[in-house]
Amino acid sequence: MISLTALKEGRLPPNQRVIDSILSWGTQHEGIVMRLPQVSKEELSLTVDGEVENPLTLDWKGFIALPQKESVSDFHCVEGWSVLDQRWEGVLFTVLASIVKPKPSAKYAWFECYDTYTTSLPLEKLMDDDVIITHRLNGEDLPQPLGGPVRLIVPKLYAYKSPMWLKKITFMAEDKLGYWESGYYSNTADPWKNDRYRR
Repeated sequence: MISLTALKEGRLPPNQRVIDSILSWGTQHEGIVMRLPQVSKEELSLTVDGEVENPLTLDWKGFIALPQKESVSDFHCVEGWSVLDQRWEGVLFTVLASIVKPKPSAKYAWFECYDTYTTSLPLEKLMDDDVIITHRLNGEDLPQPLGGPVRLIVPKLYAYKSPMWLKKITFMAEDKLGYWESGYYSNTADPWKNDRYRR
């Protein structure tokens, strides 16, 4: 149960309500039949390329071998619900960036997922110390309906900027719009500004 004190401390963005746990994607969402990707740890391949000095491709063992960190943050869905104090474990984006070494020309990153979902983010947002490529949630392996085996978490933005079933990260000089941003949701996605919809 979330205390009223926590809410009064300004942790809840405008027009959000607190729920107990992150809602997962089922086989149907708003009338659309979903086919969630089935990606095992053994099949995982995460490629990092584009405007970097050291492009790489990580399998599961390579990903787990990177320095691991725990990060606690709140999770805000654009559909109007939030879950506080979620404990993620994985690789900080700053650590991955230090390995691949973005070129001076790199200003954005483009994310591709196993379900064909795409989104992009400015590097300045990704370099926050709470942005994490995660494989565990609240002490357990990240379940497949929540984006397992590996997803990105960007706590300060709406969750559609935290892509699930991560497959590829491409560093870019210029931005481009992803799946939701191309026609419906805002590209900046700031919950504290109630910045939900594309204008």
